[in-house]
Amino acid sequence: MTLAPGLPTRLVTMMAVACALAVSTLYYHQPLLPQMAASFGLAPSQAGLIATLTQLGYALGLVLIVPLADSHQPRRLASLVVVANAIALLGCAVTPGFVLLCVSSLLVGVTAITAQIIIPVFAGLAAPDKRGQIVGTLLGGLSAGLLVARTVGGLLGEQLGWRAVFAVAALIDLLLLVIIVRRLPVATQTTSTGYCTLLRSLVGLLREEQVLRFCAASGFFTFAAFSALWATLAILLTQPPYRFGPAVIGLFGLATLPGIVVSSRIGAMVDHLGARAVACAGTMSLIGGYVCITGAGSGLVWLIPAMVLLDLGNRASLMANQSRVQALRADARSRLNTVFMSAYFLGGAAGAALANYGVHRAGWLGLAATGALLALAAATINAHSPRESSASIVSQR
Repeated sequence: MTLAPGLPTRLVTMMAVACALAVSTLYYHQPLLPQMAASFGLAPSQAGLIATLTQLGYALGLVLIVPLADSHQPRRLASLVVVANAIALLGCAVTPGFVLLCVSSLLVGVTAITAQIIIPVFAGLAAPDKRGQIVGTLLGGLSAGLLVARTVGGLLGEQLGWRAVFAVAALIDLLLLVIIVRRLPVATQTTSTGYCTLLRSLVGLLREEQVLRFCAASGFFTFAAFSALWATLAILLTQPPYRFGPAVIGLFGLATLPGIVVSSRIGAMVDHLGARAVACAGTMSLIGGYVCITGAGSGLVWLIPAMVLLDLGNRASLMANQSRVQALRADARSRLNTVFMSAYFLGGAAGAALANYGVHRAGWLGLAATGALLALAAATINAHSPRESSASIVSQR
């Protein structure tokens, strides 16, 4: 079966796997934060800085590296980035001190952006009426990467220690490199724009495109709300009434399975119902998740549904906003993606930092209050974003 002319399903699936492997390096540390803190004699909450710096690094990589995909061959650029990511992961594995671990974690984030090189390539190759579905499939790969990283990170960390997890992640990058070199399509349309001009053009795109501004703001607060949970979950689950270790904490990544299963269907909903409607529904799901988090301190009966709702909400909002952004300008898809995803992961860094403070002050209730306020901000932005014309929605079908 072919989703678009020259775009076989098998190729899209392979690139979804590549997206999963690429993004996984951002999340191996999450179930290991208490273990990492203990190895340096720090309080668990202090290790939250690793999560913040990794997300911040990803945002920097989006700004400094991804725009180059509009003027350089994406395959070559992605290959170089993967090699740099493997080196940064090895730096985490062998670092003798916490400061150097922070620096290495920042560099892991900067070089984990391969998926954001892949997605604009395939958004450009997709037929308009299939773009949401294809982007949804690739983002489903991203979600699978989150699941694998958290689960494998927790299991390996408990058995072999957190340093071994980063060493294994560096080896996995070799598999990603092979996929990129052999399967990522060669771009047929690149610009000759210089690097500094490309970076300056990001500001111009943000100034000129109203939809991009709203999507970027929505993405910032959406991922801030989502990251608030995952940046602090390991810390909370080591405390009463749970007292779980890294292996069990890693298994909580399985809560993202329902979202992975329905990813392509959410993408199809974007194609048929419109991105704005799906984004609004996503933020409502986030708010519902944080209502459940208020009871998470008493048992899993509240925590598991909350995690599912938060994952579905973040996933729906991301697919909707990214699909909308990718439809704006064919000649600037990588730069449009840069602006949107930079805001998205800056939100992740902000959410991680705010949630660490909220958890330190009031535990689960502090997390719930922080996340709910961030989700409400995203919902407000979505409600005021420009409406899509019925003609634009019909034209995507």
